[in-house]
Amino acid sequence: MKSVKKALYAWISKTFMDGCTSYNDLDVRKSCRSKEQARDAFAGHDIPHARGDIFINPLRAIRFAKEHGFPLVVKPNVGGFSRGSYFPIRNFKELWKAILLAKIWWPVSVVEQYLEGRNYRVLVANGKVISVIRRYPPQVTGNGQSSVLELIDQENKTREDMELYPCIYPLSKGETTKQFLAKSQRSLETVPAEGETVKLFHRIALAPGGVVETINKDTVPQENIQLMEKVLDIFNANILGIDVIMEKGIEYSFEDQKCILLEVNSRPYVKMHDYPRYGEKEDLTRHFEKLDNIDIQLADVF
Repeated sequence: MKSVKKALYAWISKTFMDGCTSYNDLDVRKSCRSKEQARDAFAGHDIPHARGDIFINPLRAIRFAKEHGFPLVVKPNVGGFSRGSYFPIRNFKELWKAILLAKIWWPVSVVEQYLEGRNYRVLVANGKVISVIRRYPPQVTGNGQSSVLELIDQENKTREDMELYPCIYPLSKGETTKQFLAKSQRSLETVPAEGETVKLFHRIALAPGGVVETINKDTVPQENIQLMEKVLDIFNANILGIDVIMEKGIEYSFEDQKCILLEVNSRPYVKMHDYPRYGEKEDLTRHFEKLDNIDIQLADVF
């Protein structure tokens, strides 16, 4: 059975986790597998996090919404790359739809309060913050002359010229984009005003066309740095990718704004740090060279 698990884990790693690190031992990876585990750890160590609940029966999520209100997010309890995540959910009709769709990915689901803010991935390794990136959903910015369709083509050409493919994906002009635009009374033919940002999909992930921006760590207050490094210690990890939303931005102390840590990734997708759409690429080689020298226990076991 152990050999079967190793073979299965090797296949999963090769097929779905290309670009993800493998620097944590089995105990650490087990402690980070679910959103519930992360939220319990956050709650036990005074880490800001979203109020939420785990459910199999959809009625439990409905009760949570009645008690705590909207907006909400629903996502699989186990998963990554924002697969099966739906937000912001603003009413019961959207909640029921999200509940059903999330269960396609995993039978046990999470419902949480949703914070409108700026989305970050903080990479912490060797005891310290080594990289901070801001993540954007698929979107274009108007120039007052071009249609959304034309703006998509222009943006995709920019990404191609910057050699961001295939880590970063092109923006889509398909039915999913058309349906999302229709929710805000827009279409591919709409001409946004100069400086107007038009979102093309709800998910902040690379697969639907999201991008990242490198954040200068020198602009991040020490309180925020210490908070992220504390999370690494809590999980006794060598490396973690920490997902966090901040109302005003990571350049402001988390103590002076609404802030929630969403989850921790024990096998973070570090490849995206090499392909920023905005900001300068960082050289993280020395950090990974240090990690390469660590003896990882049961690295090939799920």
